[in-house]
Amino acid sequence: MQIEQRSVGDVVILNLVGRFVRGVGDRTFHGAIDELLEGAPTKVLLDLSEVPFIDSSGIGELVAAKRRADEQGTSLKLIRIEERVAKTLRLSMILPLFESFSSEEEALASFAGSADS
Repeated sequence: MQIEQRSVGDVVILNLVGRFVRGVGDRTFHGAIDELLEGAPTKVLLDLSEVPFIDSSGIGELVAAKRRADEQGTSLKLIRIEERVAKTLRLSMILPLFESFSSEEEALASFAGSADS
């Protein structure tokens, strides 16, 4: 897995590219999230449009990232979830834990409309 980071205003966007699976994928994500959260951003989007597959390790890392973000007051949302991954997240009952959006524009607007902006 590769992770590309960029910012739009005060929102950090992580573009995840590749299979989010046990091994390199989950370790890469864990390291990137740890490094990102050390900077204490308040708004983070995870773009899953280029993640074709996620396994239980990837799901566990998503949940752990959400928990860590919530603990420090960071809003973490998902965008552009690939359909196979969305189905896996729905079946594992994880998707409802996250705010998710079909486009980056919608997600950015949701931050603008939130009380913490």
